[in-house]
Amino acid sequence: MDLVERVRDSFNASIQTKMQALPSMADSIALAGALIVGRLLEGAKVLSCGNGGSAADAQHFASEMVNKFERNRPGLPALALTTDSCALTSIANDESFERVFAKQVLALGHPGDLLLAISTSGRSRNVVAAIRAAHEQDMRVVALSGRDGGPMAEALGSDDLELRVPAESTARIQEVHLLVIHCLCDLIDAQLLGH
Repeated sequence: MDLVERVRDSFNASIQTKMQALPSMADSIALAGALIVGRLLEGAKVLSCGNGGSAADAQHFASEMVNKFERNRPGLPALALTTDSCALTSIANDESFERVFAKQVLALGHPGDLLLAISTSGRSRNVVAAIRAAHEQDMRVVALSGRDGGPMAEALGSDDLELRVPAESTARIQEVHLLVIHCLCDLIDAQLLGH
């Protein structure tokens, strides 16, 4: 086994996936960046959620918003629903794991807020439940998905945006999701701070 060749293969696969995703995703990413800024300027906040690596992505986005991306600016209101272990475990214990994000959306989300819902497969039941809860709160959704979008895509409304990575590999989808998050942060800063 040539370990260096395996590394090259991973780099090449990541590059190819990103290049294949660009034509189908660029317009939607730009729309999502504009939507988020519009909501922020109206005084709304962004809630984010996902499982596993997608939970890390949800937290990554929220930290870039609250602190900064590449330029200093005042913090922006964002909250990852993946970080409060007491809330997560009490909801999972008292109700179900499927409700861990939805119950937080219902408690913390307000009309006009936005949910960033992340699932590489689109099949995370708790993320789908969070989308439904966001709709109950009159919130719009930006969904980061992959593969065929799964039940998550079916739960989205006509005012929501799906940023679907046209790939099957979880690792490759996650790599594009991280790039999308960085694109969104850059678009937000560019609109708020100028070029």
